[in-house]
Amino acid sequence: MSIFESLFNRLMEHEGGYVNHPNDPGGETMWGVTKRVARAHGYNGPMRSLPKATAQAIADKSYWQAVKGDELPRAVAWQVVDAAFNHGNRNAVKFLQRAIGASDDGIIGPRTLAAVAAMDKNDVVFLFNAERIEFYTRLRTWQTFGRGWARRVAGNLRFAAADN
Repeated sequence: MSIFESLFNRLMEHEGGYVNHPNDPGGETMWGVTKRVARAHGYNGPMRSLPKATAQAIADKSYWQAVKGDELPRAVAWQVVDAAFNHGNRNAVKFLQRAIGASDDGIIGPRTLAAVAAMDKNDVVFLFNAERIEFYTRLRTWQTFGRGWARRVAGNLRFAAADN
């Protein structure tokens, strides 16, 4: 099993199956993939029927590869890909860049990768999650979804301990 495959299984612990909450701006999702993203990847069936394998292929291409997961330490890669899946790649990368003290342009390039490599991965994980929690609390949907988001971050911190 590749690193991405094992992390995708973790991601599914957070994302689960079909959701269509009226207050969720992401709208209809299956396996955490929004209808908009599924359509952009050529899936045109009912969202409830989106195959998990299709969600995994989308997550690999549009999130894992986009945030250069293979070039990050596993513990950091997990945090970034989970945030990318939840907030979009640009926000996830900005959290990472703020955590490492880099310019937060939302693009992972050589300077961002070098700055991550120069820091203790645990520090990166802690600072990354601090950025993420602050972001969550500024969202207008915090009252509705905040408890679940806080649990998600708590779970990610537990995963970080296991990744060491």
